[in-house]
Amino acid sequence: MTNDPVPHHVAIVMDGNGRWANKRFLPRIAGHKQGVDSLKRCARACDARGIRVLTVFAFSSENWQRPVEEVSGLMDLFAFALGREVPQLKADGVQLRFVGDRLGLSVRVLRGIEEAEAATAANTRLILNVCFNYGGRWDIVQAAARLVQQGLAVTEAGMSQVLALAHVPDPDLVIRTGGELRISNFLLWQSAYSEFFFTDLLWPDFDEAALDLAIASYTGRQRRFGKTADQVEFHANQSHSS
Repeated sequence: MTNDPVPHHVAIVMDGNGRWANKRFLPRIAGHKQGVDSLKRCARACDARGIRVLTVFAFSSENWQRPVEEVSGLMDLFAFALGREVPQLKADGVQLRFVGDRLGLSVRVLRGIEEAEAATAANTRLILNVCFNYGGRWDIVQAAARLVQQGLAVTEAGMSQVLALAHVPDPDLVIRTGGELRISNFLLWQSAYSEFFFTDLLWPDFDEAALDLAIASYTGRQRRFGKTADQVEFHANQSHSS
């Protein structure tokens, strides 16, 4: 048995921008700039392959611990990229959603986020979730706190309705570039039954062929969600015969 030809929702830890720059004796911010181009390329490739949701880890809540000059450069790049890329994303039918803690972000960045979301809100071709100042533990804590504030019980169903990605299904496939074999506090709740694909490619080098390799790996797997292989096969055959 295989999965659907393409996953509905792909999530990516875009790792390796700094190392890509270091290998070329460039400042780390140059790698992040190249990473923006890689994200544009990946979004177009996902759309062309029928993937409907792309979620990327752009800036984690732990990334504030990086050198001040790198964090400042990332914030400037983020604000600049929003102003430059949103018109084309809007024309391409991409709906931008920014996921993460907005406390502590600059007025400039907040304004860019709000304007980008408003400009693309009506688009339905591809949902691009940008996890910015995001952490999986933060997400779980803020969701539980919201339920408590509303006087509701903290249940799995309730949590799923107030997590930061409640507007989309859980990711089918999680990709991490850069050769690291960990998820680094990314979508801890939502990736409970996701398939994972790890590649040594640094994010700026991740291209259409790499995406196709990840999709092919996903398609060849059997997702059981706690059931046995025989149960999954039986239900699949029942669905095909009905």
